[in-house]
Amino acid sequence: MRCKVPSLVDLCVQTTVDNVRYLGDVGETDIHLLERILPHCSLEQLIHVENSTEGRDLSQVTNRLWKRFYQIEFGEKSINQVVERMKQRKVTFKWKQLYEAKSKEVEETQQRSFERIKELYQKEDAKRQSRQVRVCTKVPPSSNKRNFYGSGPGSSFGNTKSSLMKKAKIEFVNSREVKNLAAMKNKAVQRNHSQVSSIKPGRFSKMESCSRSKFTSRYSL
Repeated sequence: MRCKVPSLVDLCVQTTVDNVRYLGDVGETDIHLLERILPHCSLEQLIHVENSTEGRDLSQVTNRLWKRFYQIEFGEKSINQVVERMKQRKVTFKWKQLYEAKSKEVEETQQRSFERIKELYQKEDAKRQSRQVRVCTKVPPSSNKRNFYGSGPGSSFGNTKSSLMKKAKIEFVNSREVKNLAAMKNKAVQRNHSQVSSIKPGRFSKMESCSRSKFTSRYSL
């Protein structure tokens, strides 16, 4: 059995399909060729071809392709609902328009859902923060460390100690033993003063003359 030799058209179509990502303006391409080439385009590639083609409506070929993308994206049930509504209202829309409208509707619905979810999270966070109880604990300073600020238990202890020392000192000064010692000291001072004042001046002059005569006689020898 002989293999069928591909025609030049088949080779061109196959080459175009292999490089479909490079397609742009197809305004001068025959419809029967576009029907063989465009089904191999992805959604983005089909949009690019339609936007690049000027002066020609490709919906004759692309309308069924858009219906296929609609079904893939939104499901068979959604297609049936759209078809039923168009029959009831006796209107017809291109599937590209229906796809774009449905995509916008889904996007807006998702955005509203995101906003509601965000609002719920914010309310929940506000409730959680209102329920939180912050407890602040103050740690007292250690008793074995010196208090440099003059406050706290250390300073009160120092004040109590100083007041006790003052009281003990006053009691010691006013005690009978201290008073007796002070009286004895005063008497001794008065006695010494009276002895010094009882010595006559002539006595000092006699002692001075005797010492002077001894000094002169020693050096005269």
